[in-house]
Amino acid sequence: MNLNNNIFREYDIRGIADLDFDGEFPFLLGKAFGTFVVKNKSKNIAVSGDVRLSTNRLKKDFIKGLKETGVNVIDIGVIPTPINYFSNFYLQIDGSVQITGSHNPADYNGFKFTFQKKPFFGKDIQSLYKIMLQKKYVESRGGVTKIDVIDAYIKDIVSRFDINKKIRVLMDCGNAAGCIVAPQIFKKLNIEIEEMYCDVDGSFPNHHPDPTVDSNLDDLIARIKESTFDLGVAYDGDADRVVCVDSNGNIIRSDVLMCLFIKDILKNSNQKIIYDVKCSSIVKNVILAKNGVPIEWKTGHSLIKSKMSLEKAIFGGEMSGHLFFADDYYGYDDAIYVSLRLIQILLKRNQSLLAMVSEIPKYFCTNELRFECEDDNRKFYIMKELEIFFKKKYKCSSIDGVKVFINTGWGLLRASNTQPVIVCRLESKTSEGLDEIKSIFSSKLSEFRGIDFEF
Repeated sequence: MNLNNNIFREYDIRGIADLDFDGEFPFLLGKAFGTFVVKNKSKNIAVSGDVRLSTNRLKKDFIKGLKETGVNVIDIGVIPTPINYFSNFYLQIDGSVQITGSHNPADYNGFKFTFQKKPFFGKDIQSLYKIMLQKKYVESRGGVTKIDVIDAYIKDIVSRFDINKKIRVLMDCGNAAGCIVAPQIFKKLNIEIEEMYCDVDGSFPNHHPDPTVDSNLDDLIARIKESTFDLGVAYDGDADRVVCVDSNGNIIRSDVLMCLFIKDILKNSNQKIIYDVKCSSIVKNVILAKNGVPIEWKTGHSLIKSKMSLEKAIFGGEMSGHLFFADDYYGYDDAIYVSLRLIQILLKRNQSLLAMVSEIPKYFCTNELRFECEDDNRKFYIMKELEIFFKKKYKCSSIDGVKVFINTGWGLLRASNTQPVIVCRLESKTSEGLDEIKSIFSSKLSEFRGIDFEF
């Protein structure tokens, strides 16, 4: 079997199911992870998957591989990723694996790992590649137990909220894993919902399950505009990310949503909040205004979670829609929980989402821009040259890529961890300032062949 190292990514293993995960791959990956688990003196691992058409095959073969290393497998079924995370705390196990393609197209799938209640990423992912390359597996005999954790998760979530006022929500599950529990939880909390695409269909016939792409929200926004809702919520393929829409159909960007949560949860001075480099400067300013400690960090859900644990932060988030509560929750990304926390704030403050967002200062910024390169080598070469140029001329930050500070704003360029893409975002306090940054960046980027950019 020829191993494709490109599918062993920073945060997970992801590829086209019938191309990258055919034949013995899921079985041998199970053996590789099982070998890692056993060598780290652990034994009990939960395995689950999303609703994709390829998930059942991958899950079955992966479990078979795990068993052959002596791991005790707990099969927790077809569930959203946050319930997989929850199982680590509820079952008190050594780790878990969720088979999911997240927000990727229907023909994709992947493997997300948790170990000792912590994200499993970076060098850990690469260690699985090395084990598979060397074919040095632990050989033993384990077993499989089936446990349903859905009811326990629902009970846990419902116990955390007391919704005692009327609110009307439009919910778009994108025919994905959120369908399994989200409508049920909202109804148990007496929240009036209208369901949109809340029937499971792993081919995703209505739209791609990625709400961070605005066009995937077209149906949700159209329905909100023709009726009366307090807000709309849209979940991604495995329900670890959410995008919210106000009563007028305006999309609430994740950094703005973070500001609403930060204003609510920061109670004491010196409490830490983690946010990624793509977030607006408004996030930092809101944290400082509440006497909190802002910590800007690298993009990536595993990286943010890991940094939160290290810093003992009470909240974290990133522009991609992953939000993490550790003030009164487990610290992992759970889109259903996040949307309920938002509803709780709206009812507590007796304000509309539209009104709350209007209180957040407005800066001039681009959305996240993605500039495609010929290949990864070209991507890294261009990034290196850009860093050298901008660091010579401007004040810069190198937390993740290069963030260039120009007058009243900044521009970010960073290499994607998963694709031959350079990610860019620009922001300024003034429209003129944003135009200036666009001009500076356009002028420099135009010097490179093999990059497709447009502001």
